Amino acid sequence: MASERERFYECEVKRRRVRAKGGYEPFWKVKPVAEALIDADTEFRCKDCGGAVKLFKRATAGAVAPYIEHKLRVDSEYCPSGMYFLQATDGRAARASANPVR
Repeated sequence: MASERERFYECEVKRRRVRAKGGYEPFWKVKPVAEALIDADTEFRCKDCGGAVKLFKRATAGAVAPYIEHKLRVDSEYCPSGMYFLQATDGRAARASANPVR
């Protein structure tokens, strides 16, 4: 039996914008993973909990589209979109990652 994996096709990517007073400031923007790869973005995080994610880019024809999954199981256990959170039956409350990507 194949193990289940969580797959997210949207994430937050770190971008920069010009400040009104000059210089740049970082901000997080929600994008589809495939679009983020085309735009050559390099910093990703979960759009729901802000936790660290692993990127899976598929280059073979007929394969699953590029996706991300949580690096840490504890993030998945308390992320509102996480596979382990959705499977939990103990009534836990969703929360942000204890180690968010900044």
